[in-house]
Amino acid sequence: MMRSQNFYTYAFLKTPDFSLTLPEGNIAPVILMSGANISAIVEPGISPVAYQTDDQQVIKMVLAHDRVIRELFQQTTILPLRFGTHFNSQESLLNHIDDHAEEYLEKLKNIQNKDEYTLKLIPQVLAEPKQLAVGSGRDYFLAKKQYYETQKIFHLEQNEERNQLIDSITETYPSSVIVQQQAEEFRLYFLIDRHEQAALLAKVAVWQKASPHWNLILGEPLPPYHFI
Repeated sequence: MMRSQNFYTYAFLKTPDFSLTLPEGNIAPVILMSGANISAIVEPGISPVAYQTDDQQVIKMVLAHDRVIRELFQQTTILPLRFGTHFNSQESLLNHIDDHAEEYLEKLKNIQNKDEYTLKLIPQVLAEPKQLAVGSGRDYFLAKKQYYETQKIFHLEQNEERNQLIDSITETYPSSVIVQQQAEEFRLYFLIDRHEQAALLAKVAVWQKASPHWNLILGEPLPPYHFI
């Protein structure tokens, strides 16, 4: 029985019937701690205080957390856990995964062979005419008025494109899209079957063509961070 006081926990997974290549954690290799049906990927001996009092240590641990999850994700289906998840004893961890085994097995089934993608919607900016940078007089004020009118139409068209785009995406993937706004930028998170990757890339090209006032940037396939 392990006696470490802390078990930093990276992910839950179905207890594997094959060998995993376990990556290096923050300060030592991670280990597999198995319950009856669900196992946990943990790193023993890390105190939660370590990532609350030292900014450099926080950054190091965040990077290690993401790296471990990605390396495991390449090998099997996992439930990635939030940074900072830990248990005070082996007993409390095993009790937890046994108590929640049915719930976690269902979640693992729902994300089997699926990847998360992030689609960024970045608004284009209407360039200001050069004559407005330096100018005065009647022609300057007429140009400024025309620019404001053009800008108003530009923003109306931009908003309409965004609404139509989000509607189209949520209709295409009704149960697997999360929409978040960050300032002027929008981020859409998809959970997609791996065999649908080519279809998604084709759809993004169509969406981009229909949304000339936006730049669409599709990220790489990731573990299902937003869908667990």
